[in-house]
Parts: sequence; structure tokens; C-alpha cells
Amino acid sequence: MIIARIIGTVVASQKDERLEGKKLLIVRPINLDGSDTSGYVVAVDTVGAGFHERVLVVAGSSARLAQNMKDTPIDAAVVGVIDTVDIMAPEK
Repeated sequence: MIIARIIGTVVASQKDERLEGKKLLIVRPINLDGSDTSGYVVAVDTVGAGFHERVLVVAGSSARLAQNMKDTPIDAAVVGVIDTVDIMAPEK
């Protein structure tokens, strides 16, 4: 899984019919401190995520296992909206 932030949407009037009705989001992977990394990914939204929310993204064959994505030509899917991230300090 990848932690990312939604930075935009993609509208494609011509696309594979299996993508009809699917919301395409541009997500940017982020570091644990919330800072942006380089690059971006287009992912299908399966949870109703909104602009600038932090989300969980799965890629590859895991994306096609997301709700209602079986046999859909996708490589990334938003599968969760993040509420909090807690990082535990290592014990000494």
C-alpha cells in the first residue's frame, strides 16, 4: 500500500467501457511527515475520496481486487481514506 494525497482528477471522454462511471484521481505519494514525494499516479476511486485527502492506494494485481474492479483495466486504486497516522518510536 502507498500513502498518498489527492491532487486532482482526470476526465477522459473516450475510454475502455469497463472504466465508465469510475472516478479517476491523480494522487501524489507522500512521506510519513506529510511532505510530497516526486511523481504521481492515476488511480480509480473506490471509496469516495475528496481533494487533498490522504488516502491508501494499492497497485498492480491488488488494485483489481478492490471492490467492483474485477476484470477492470486498472493499475492503481484508492481503497481507503486516512484518518490518522501514528508512528511508534523504537524502544531503547
